[in-house]
Amino acid sequence: MSEIKYYSQEGIQKLKDDLLHMITVERPAISAAIAEARDKGDLSENAEYDAAKEAQGLLEAKLSKLQDLIANARLLDESKIDTSKVLLLSKVEFINLANNAKITYEIVPESEANLKLGKISVTSPIAKGLLGKRVGDIAEVIVPAGTMKLEITKITRD
Repeated sequence: MSEIKYYSQEGIQKLKDDLLHMITVERPAISAAIAEARDKGDLSENAEYDAAKEAQGLLEAKLSKLQDLIANARLLDESKIDTSKVLLLSKVEFINLANNAKITYEIVPESEANLKLGKISVTSPIAKGLLGKRVGDIAEVIVPAGTMKLEITKITRD
């Protein structure tokens, strides 16, 4: 049995878009490659055919896994997110007290983390240290470089 994972609307849509791309673009391309290789004659010594069949098997396995992931995905109801404390899908603004740098991160499910977009995984050390804290709280976060003290200045939800 597959484990249930929680996603934002954006995360579930990305999974569905990936699935659609595999079905409408990748699968037909592999079928065409198999047909082309088959047309070249003797299949027993046809490396192109073997490679295309292997690619087909890998794609079908990815498709199956993605379909299972979507079937077990649950949408987080963003309208019910409490902004009085840091939770999953909160956008948190804080100041690193060591250097007075102001930073904003959105705390997202692990599968949606993207540091370039300011989205950190709920399982990351910083997110774990911020969870449950309120504006004005100072979170002490243990990271490989030591302990960071982060003062929470704002909690919002986009």
